[in-house]
Amino acid sequence: MKQSQLFTKTSKTVSADIKIASHKFLIQAGFISESVAGRYYFLPLGMRVRDKVIKIIEEEMNKAGALKLITPVLHPLEFWKETARTESVGFELMTIKDRNGSGFVLGGTAEEMMVDLVRKYNISYKDLPFNIYQFSQKFRDEMRARGGLLRVREFLMKDAYSFHADEEDFKKEYQKMWDTYMNIFNRLGLETVVVESDNGYIGGDYCHEFVVKSEVGESKFFISEDGKYASHEDTAKFKKEDKNNTEEEKELREVEANRGKTMEDGVKFHNLPLWQQIKDVLFINEKGEYILAIIRGDLDVNETKLKNISGAIDLRMATDEEVRAIGSEPGFISPVGIDKKVKVIADESLRTIKNAYGGANKKNLDLMNVNIDRDFKTEIEGDIAMAKSEFESLDGSILKEDKGIEVGNIFQLGYHYSKKMNAKFVDNDGQEKFYYMGCYGIGVDRTVATIVEKYNDDKGILWPESVAPFKVHLISLGKNEEAENIYNDLIKSGVEVLYDDREVSAGEKFADSDLIGIPYRVVISKKSLKNGGAEIKKRNEKESRIVKIEDITKEIN
Repeated sequence: MKQSQLFTKTSKTVSADIKIASHKFLIQAGFISESVAGRYYFLPLGMRVRDKVIKIIEEEMNKAGALKLITPVLHPLEFWKETARTESVGFELMTIKDRNGSGFVLGGTAEEMMVDLVRKYNISYKDLPFNIYQFSQKFRDEMRARGGLLRVREFLMKDAYSFHADEEDFKKEYQKMWDTYMNIFNRLGLETVVVESDNGYIGGDYCHEFVVKSEVGESKFFISEDGKYASHEDTAKFKKEDKNNTEEEKELREVEANRGKTMEDGVKFHNLPLWQQIKDVLFINEKGEYILAIIRGDLDVNETKLKNISGAIDLRMATDEEVRAIGSEPGFISPVGIDKKVKVIADESLRTIKNAYGGANKKNLDLMNVNIDRDFKTEIEGDIAMAKSEFESLDGSILKEDKGIEVGNIFQLGYHYSKKMNAKFVDNDGQEKFYYMGCYGIGVDRTVATIVEKYNDDKGILWPESVAPFKVHLISLGKNEEAENIYNDLIKSGVEVLYDDREVSAGEKFADSDLIGIPYRVVISKKSLKNGGAEIKKRNEKESRIVKIEDITKEIN
């Protein structure tokens, strides 16, 4: 392609609001252009990169035996009602109506569509397993679109869905997709950490994210020093050591406590350790129900874990007025004697302490020597604690906090969708059984941005050869026939080349070449011809070298 004919131009500056490298360089180099917040045009250069990412994903998915298809963009709303995701997705779900008043969802994922497709057919155990996938536009009404392609409202995703007779067969596919994803990201030049994560509104019991370490990423995770355990902050588990668990239980007593409302105020007033204090956090779910989360004082409540264990879709902190409405007092909440309409959920860490202290549901009154079971009962006990760096993993290693960009995920869905949508196959005993399912996603556009985050310098992008828009950036300084001849020779030999034939300064050409980031730069000028040929350099190298004109195509290949 001749650069004089390329649609769009590079720009010297971008908005001061654009902070991260991928957002800045993709816009500045002319790969993407913003339409409205969270929605982007992919321009010709961007499409070339995106298409190569798609090709790599497609090749590896096909190699793994997956079959490509496409679903409609508009999903009938009744499908999402079947699975109750109209209630669980919340603000991210985008809906529209057609001229007949029929409701549709602009799909954020396609579980319902794929299950509906499969249930239309009379499938037997002999047809299983199979894995069907697509590349399609997805829509999520993000509250705050930001970071260029890293958090958008409309994007391209590869989403795959596998159907199995049972869990044992599914686990084989799960591992196959795990391995396939590793191959994909390796070919894209991305080193990933595979971390346990929360399924969110996708459903199912467990999943893993493929995360590329990056300071601009929104996925916070913990990884053990020995590398054997990695988990998202929403799901990370850690060892909760016994504190004074062997101590004899003392008599419960109420004391005056003219103190402030914080945990630190309690520590100072009673001159007792933070871990011995009970932390009480009152939440209200989407149904208006009260949930009291209680935990050891030196730990924090993990809201994602609390949602999962309580079955809540949404949680918010109770206001002071709402605390008083159940007969308690802000800063002095206690599970002892709490209103019966409040669901008490305890973290397992409360089993590691004895004779705790905390509020008494009355202002300036505390309870001393509070013990679980004896003094209060809980509806649910489990892990609702937030991990922190330097905590100990369950196998004894030390956890370190890191952050990165999620580029892919794999989910165990089990019977979550097949049962809700009554999707069955005929087993070898002639009985109808529900499909056991998995799903597997890669955000294509986010992956493009992540590559740029990992491959850039202060001048622009450094594309890996596997996804670069062109292999060679041919630059002619002044008009000469040699540049045209080299351009034609490279094209004939199958080399993708962007030929800068523009009548602009050498400085502008070199700056644009660095910004666009094509792996090899070939410069033809009077100076290079006098020195015996053309200057060749890789984008990440400082020095160029002279190669004879007749050897350029061979050298590039």
